[in-house]
Amino acid sequence: MPQIEESIPIHLAEASEAARAWFSSEQGADFKVTGIVDPVAAGSSDVGPGPHQLQLILCGERDGHDVCLRERFVVATRGEGYAVEHLVDANDSLASPAPLLDPPVGARAGWVDEVMGRHAFVVLLFYRGFW
Repeated sequence: MPQIEESIPIHLAEASEAARAWFSSEQGADFKVTGIVDPVAAGSSDVGPGPHQLQLILCGERDGHDVCLRERFVVATRGEGYAVEHLVDANDSLASPAPLLDPPVGARAGWVDEVMGRHAFVVLLFYRGFW
């Protein structure tokens, strides 16, 4: 079972931020890192150039909807920056830890107030794991 941590280990913080910035740029939207899957497997606790294989939980807005995605990257130091490679596998959805995740704190902050201002009533449906 995958281990999911909300806080990024210090030795992976810069690589995680590089992957987040790259992904946000590619998607044309601002995503935030809200978790990491199996941080121990991503690299040792030694600070080093990597490469690190990261599985990040990224939350943001895309096409007018709030989304949280699990994305995989290989991040390596290149000169004064980072080289980021996005790993895409057709079978990723089968191994996705999404059903194990709760929404990160604040991911939907203000959403109900915003929606209630536009509608007479709102129906909320909660289903653990698929939020």
